[in-house]
Amino acid sequence: MFSLTGRRALVTGGSRGIGLATSRLLAQAGAAVSIGYRARKTEADALVAELRAAGRTAQAFAHDIGTAAGADGLVADTVRALGGLDILVHNAGIWPSADEGVDVLGDGRWRETMSANTDAMFYISRAAARVLANDGRMIHVASTAGQRGEAFHSDYAASKGAMIAFVKSLAVELAPRGITVNAVAPGWVDTEMCADAFANGGRERIGKTIPIGRVASPEDIAGPILFLATSLARHVTGEILNVNGGSVLCG
Repeated sequence: MFSLTGRRALVTGGSRGIGLATSRLLAQAGAAVSIGYRARKTEADALVAELRAAGRTAQAFAHDIGTAAGADGLVADTVRALGGLDILVHNAGIWPSADEGVDVLGDGRWRETMSANTDAMFYISRAAARVLANDGRMIHVASTAGQRGEAFHSDYAASKGAMIAFVKSLAVELAPRGITVNAVAPGWVDTEMCADAFANGGRERIGKTIPIGRVASPEDIAGPILFLATSLARHVTGEILNVNGGSVLCG
């Protein structure tokens, strides 16, 4: 039911965290996987070796998709290596961990967040839309912050809010080609990006604020992404699938 045999997938930020779990799960389901990364070559190469040892097809390519040239290059490398593209999972992004109110939020941090989250989203989606096969899948990793805001992280919330609006727009644009465009919206996930917030008992304190009572694992997010990538979700488009243990329901 969850077979992706014969499908070709690109996962941005695919060498660690949610991206790693997603790359691994898509490959286990039979997809040939291209792993996009910016600087984590050691992790990307290790994942490629793991997947190939399991008999899967995997490649890894280093590009900065916060630039148009980087995004175009990553998609071109993927198509050249895999022979085409059926699935884009755009996971790459940043969450600046320091709390900063808008009155002190610097131009540098704002620009860095927009480049890594919003510009990259546009560039990689544009590049992928040009080559995605009919009946393809585009899946973005958004956030609860994009739906309800996040005080002292307004830059991040704004970038993910833009992603949600972008997903809904592309869903209509690409529907005539049978391409679905959706997002998953995680809350707190046990990844390196949240290490500062989880330090000194933070993980346990945060877990108590989540209705389901725990922080998500990367695999908790990868499973719903896999569903959206399969034919079972062929009539689902323009949706934001909350995968946050009920956090989006809380103030």
